[in-house]
Amino acid sequence: MNITDLYSWLSSFINMERGLGGGPSSAAEEHFKLDRMMILSELAGHPELSVPVIHVAGSKGKGSVTAMAASILEEAGIKTARYMSPHVSDWRERISRGVGSFFPDTVYEKAGEELREIYRTYTKPNEWPGEPTFFELMTLLFFLCARLENCKAMVVETGLGGRLDATNIADSAVSVITVIEKEHTEYLGNTLAEIAIEKAGIIKKDRPVVSAEQKPEVLAVLQQKARELNAPFMYVTDSVTIPDMQLKGKIYAYNAALAVQAIRLAFPGIDESCIEKGLQSVTLPARFEKIISDPPFIIDGAHTPLSVQCCVDTFCELFGNNGILLFGCATDKEAASMAELLLPHFSCCIVTATGGFRASDPTAVYEAFCSVGKQIGAADDSDTNNIALSCIPDTATAIDEVIKLSKEKKLPVLACGSFYLAAEIRKILC
Repeated sequence: MNITDLYSWLSSFINMERGLGGGPSSAAEEHFKLDRMMILSELAGHPELSVPVIHVAGSKGKGSVTAMAASILEEAGIKTARYMSPHVSDWRERISRGVGSFFPDTVYEKAGEELREIYRTYTKPNEWPGEPTFFELMTLLFFLCARLENCKAMVVETGLGGRLDATNIADSAVSVITVIEKEHTEYLGNTLAEIAIEKAGIIKKDRPVVSAEQKPEVLAVLQQKARELNAPFMYVTDSVTIPDMQLKGKIYAYNAALAVQAIRLAFPGIDESCIEKGLQSVTLPARFEKIISDPPFIIDGAHTPLSVQCCVDTFCELFGNNGILLFGCATDKEAASMAELLLPHFSCCIVTATGGFRASDPTAVYEAFCSVGKQIGAADDSDTNNIALSCIPDTATAIDEVIKLSKEKKLPVLACGSFYLAAEIRKILC
């Protein structure tokens, strides 16, 4: 089984990503079962317990914190496996080493054969708790690859939530919780406190936790959970000094502070020069990534109000206002809230679909953008009402139109709202 066959087999288990229903009161318990992962892990010999783990949860910034921590460890000579999601161009981006180097194909293939044998064993008893999901199998594949490659550390990003996330079978040396916002309310809860409870589920007894600055109701939940588990709690403010990095924007400097603090707790004694070099070498697809230079075309996976705010702040700082916006988001995202943050800074906006993997409704998003545009214009008497808003549901056609407008008007482009939209853009333009 080659790597293409392996991903095809894994993809046959995709279910949650296509939108399971049930509501926040029941969906998490119904669809995410750690007992499934524990059974699979036991059959595999618990590869997740083989080396120290840095575990990262939160609503935004998980990917960059994960990448930075892994890069620092590799720079220090510690062979490190990195687990992230979603992927942008190649599924092996989820399961990689250090700053994103893929393992040899033979590692994925051998781990894949081992995974399929574990699955065949798992499916024999009818009383076991249902079919595993795509993400559960992908997570176990990561742990198997890390063990096969004899990695000495793992940096692991949660997929959704934390308490019932498939990655939470790991007994982490340190937990990191990035900024928490309202997201995935159909699974995690309708309030910030409810969502924080799910994210706090990665905190382990007597193990340190590093938290980003949080809203008061979130901070209260995290601190209470840490007290219950006797977990030393470290709160990182944004008043930190971090070396220059290839990743641009204040948010990445702040995320670097979270990664550095986690490294210092889990792997004390790492030299400061390794920290600096590790941070300087980090690049990530679809994290304020420039894919065309003239005029600049930036893609970013920002898909929550706070991440969008950070993204547009950086974009305007570098390229000014009145650029072109290409936007697409999944149906469960806060389109109106993101429109309020984005529209005042662009002269043209095209709304499109996210590419097919996640359910999206570009017509509904377009209507939300039109409504917000009118409200903003009426409120501040700006030119927002004059923004050229349009909806082109076909993603490839929308990208062509944006490129055409950018060249004609000599204006920079920002594409954001979804990692899946970023993946489609990369597939077409890179």
